[in-house]
Amino acid sequence: MTQAINPFIKFIQTHREELLKEWPEKMKSMDDQKVSSVISDQAYTNICNEYLNILLDNLLISNEDVSNKIGDFSHKIVQLGWSLSFISTGLNELNKILFEKMTENSSEEEKMQLVWQFDKWISPVNREVLNQYASSWEHTVSLQKIALQELSAPLIPIFENITVMPLVGTIDTERAKRIMENLLNGVVQHRSQVVLIDITGVPVVDTMVAHHIIQASEAVRLVGAQCLLVGIRPEIAQTIVNLGINLNQVITKNSLQKGIEAALEMTNRKIVLMGE
Repeated sequence: MTQAINPFIKFIQTHREELLKEWPEKMKSMDDQKVSSVISDQAYTNICNEYLNILLDNLLISNEDVSNKIGDFSHKIVQLGWSLSFISTGLNELNKILFEKMTENSSEEEKMQLVWQFDKWISPVNREVLNQYASSWEHTVSLQKIALQELSAPLIPIFENITVMPLVGTIDTERAKRIMENLLNGVVQHRSQVVLIDITGVPVVDTMVAHHIIQASEAVRLVGAQCLLVGIRPEIAQTIVNLGINLNQVITKNSLQKGIEAALEMTNRKIVLMGE
């Protein structure tokens, strides 16, 4: 598309330096300091400059390469932690800056004509940026959810044939299922003889949680290993007694250290202090 037809190309090229001073400053002024406190001034300028490059590419060539660039750009601003509303408002601010500068000495008719040009040339790019941002954000959140699920119930080998699963936070049905899967897969993978489930970081042990722990212990036993429940704090012990929960089938210890000592004994080993 030639510059004679498109009113934005020559203007952006001619006033690029001015735009890259005013727009990033406007972006920073809109921020609530949560982002700007960790992002440098140059980073704002770089992001704004990259958007202007995309805008010019779209105005000049308008092909699939521009869509790919928008995808990369959107992924980058997701990684910066900018919200969708912040990006949308920021793009609108650029529109205002462009419109005000391009219509300083224009008639009402010329202004209305430029509004139509905005809708034709600029708005589609902005919509694509926001759509790609939303898609990239959903993908990022999905990956984070998978990572959190994997970290929510890790099985860690600490000695030969001895593994520990430290649990932190509440345990619901979905997480209990993940715990069971990781336990069984880990026992086979690490050839565990003893598995320690550490509930030091679990705030509440109610009937449902106790039921899941008993199930996990039984499942571990069925694949040829033994299960120890460690990290039972006094308040947790009191809750278990008050609820009438029966943990007789599970070996319990009040700390991870005691559990490791018991696991070593169960595998015919012990900790020996070396003399000087």
